[in-house]
Amino acid sequence: MVRDMILTEVKARHAKADDFEAPAALIAQTQKPDGDIPWAENGKTDPWDLVEAAIGLNIGGYFTQARQAFDWLAGKQLQDGSWYSSYRDGRPEDQTRESHMACYLAVGVLHHYLITRDHHFIRDMWPTVRRAVDFALSLQAQDGQVYWALSPEGRLDPMALLTGSSSIYMSLKCALSLAAELGQNRPAWREAMIRLGRAIKHRPHLFNMAKSRYAMDWFYPILCGVLTGPDAQRRIDRFWDRYVVQGHGVLCVSDQPWVTIAETSELVLALAAMGNFEQARIVFNWIKDKRFDDGSCWAGYTHPDMTIWPEDKITWTNAVFLMAADALYNLTPAGRLFSHSVWRPEGLCSLL
Repeated sequence: MVRDMILTEVKARHAKADDFEAPAALIAQTQKPDGDIPWAENGKTDPWDLVEAAIGLNIGGYFTQARQAFDWLAGKQLQDGSWYSSYRDGRPEDQTRESHMACYLAVGVLHHYLITRDHHFIRDMWPTVRRAVDFALSLQAQDGQVYWALSPEGRLDPMALLTGSSSIYMSLKCALSLAAELGQNRPAWREAMIRLGRAIKHRPHLFNMAKSRYAMDWFYPILCGVLTGPDAQRRIDRFWDRYVVQGHGVLCVSDQPWVTIAETSELVLALAAMGNFEQARIVFNWIKDKRFDDGSCWAGYTHPDMTIWPEDKITWTNAVFLMAADALYNLTPAGRLFSHSVWRPEGLCSLL
């Protein structure tokens, strides 16, 4: 009964905005019977993007399918709390174990809970979340940054990525909120989050700057809530012309003519998180018609020749498009999850 009421509310909110049914349907159609959600039909699966796709399912009201995706991921967790970087048809493909891919599960679990208020779900997922966060933090350096991975042979790669560490910061906030909801106290996680935030905000030299070509390095410190207020606006203004093609969207990398729907949607999320809804809506309007005939989103296109590339229908691209729409149109009770205004300094979400 409660689920039906939530679904009715979600559908009603969708009806008030543009057509956001097709992107969620694409994810549901691509999902395999065991819950796995690959990038695209016959594609690979990675843990981070599977969580993103499950978030898209929840925004679309596919709660059962989202739960199946989380269950699939829980079943693949390794003994140390990590996952392999990629799978194909359920079998490991790349056996690297990445820190940010592990703990992003916390974001998906909190997002699901904010919509469904299913307390049994977060209790069931808590051991998986706890092990995942502990794995990621086992790779944290003394200065606060989090090293990105263990090699297939188990060797630490002493390199920190700004985008990955920013994702971990958001994951830690969500994990701390889940812990509080379950009456758990995790002071070590809170201290790790504070150290990581300081590294991201004040010590950029700790991160691999070769990745600064990527637009995600520009706005992820804002998206995760490390940079807020005037600091966030200064960063947006400083690099806008490097990454944004006016009237089109965000370049995946600054030196390649490829506008991507995912990065553009994430910029919308970051702008909305800051409270800059006017600019966020302008950017979202640039991409909301970049659809295939079935209504699902393109992955991206080259500029200025407007060649769609790749032609695959990517599940996580459609998911983050839905996340951007949710942040703008309040399609679900989780639409404000990334909003800076709902997070307290100790890493707890006021939406709970």
